[in-house]
Amino acid sequence: MALHLINYRPLGLDNAPGEIFVGDDGLVSSGPVAGAETVDCGGSYLSPGWCDLHVHVWHGGTDISVRASEAGRATGVTAMADAGSAGEAAFHGLREYVIEAQQETVRAFLNIGSIGLVACNRVPELIDLRSVDVDRTLEVAEANRDVICGIKVRASGVISGAWGITPAKIAKRVAEILNLPLMVHIGEPPPLIDEVFDILTEGDIVTHCFNGKRAGSIRDTAALFRQAQELAGNGVRMDIGHGVASFSFDTARDALADGLKPFSISTDLHLRNIEGPVYDLATTMSKLLAVGMEFDEVIAAVTERPRSVLGLGARNGAAPGQKADFTLFDLKDSQAETIDSQGARLTLEQLFEPRLTVIGASAQKAQRRGG
Repeated sequence: MALHLINYRPLGLDNAPGEIFVGDDGLVSSGPVAGAETVDCGGSYLSPGWCDLHVHVWHGGTDISVRASEAGRATGVTAMADAGSAGEAAFHGLREYVIEAQQETVRAFLNIGSIGLVACNRVPELIDLRSVDVDRTLEVAEANRDVICGIKVRASGVISGAWGITPAKIAKRVAEILNLPLMVHIGEPPPLIDEVFDILTEGDIVTHCFNGKRAGSIRDTAALFRQAQELAGNGVRMDIGHGVASFSFDTARDALADGLKPFSISTDLHLRNIEGPVYDLATTMSKLLAVGMEFDEVIAAVTERPRSVLGLGARNGAAPGQKADFTLFDLKDSQAETIDSQGARLTLEQLFEPRLTVIGASAQKAQRRGG
């Protein structure tokens, strides 16, 4: 059904008119559309659709993935990237049963490990050289360029063991051959985080950038933090990737105070954190606001920046001819208590509260899950 949106506060949308018309075809119209349903937005903010750059939604294909619907519209998210749930061996399933089945836009980072996260951490995807098939990974990536937005590697001792930096180097070479960004998970060594940093170039993504793990955090040494700042200044993208073990209030607060802003805010949403400490993107956004990010920066970090990685428009989303893709939300006063991945507690004085998503000619109510 055609839509007529009124009474909203546009945010991050260039030249947004006082009302938006969406035709039956789901495209923004330059004028009134016959039979349109009027949606009174109640004075809430209207932004480009929120985008979560790090989720795990290969439900049934891995033992940790949630359904894409649980990461998507119900909590205000209209676009997302599955961050390495599938390697080359099972990517066809992720594409058919998740990517092509959702109202939300779903893209994927292809895991360099052939088995992906089928039995996450119980059967690591990077045990030894047999875990990676470069030729098949390249073939799958080339055959699915329309939905693959990068290569993913988990550069962490619990995954690669004594293999160290080598899987990350292989993943980087594959990404270079494909002219795609590398998303690298940082955590417990080996490899050391500076070894990982040494192979990254413009456009690559460091996820879990504000983790608090000893010997795996950008705040471990002053020199390491300077290197992180230099990388960010040279176009390497710092991504939150909250997760069950990868976000620290202290790390985030100190990094922000010293001038390091994340490129994107993401959840790393999966079955082990959806009921806490992560819950949803809105709660994660609220945490970043609480530790020092500016409101406009928070919105950019879930709209235009991550959407650009997925090849989606953002600021011009209200222009005629564009597919409608919006999130309606409020920022409410609160005294809710929340925790980070280390169990540290924090009172959130303000909460992002999604109200509605619009994808094409469909409007659907949304709300924060909790936390």
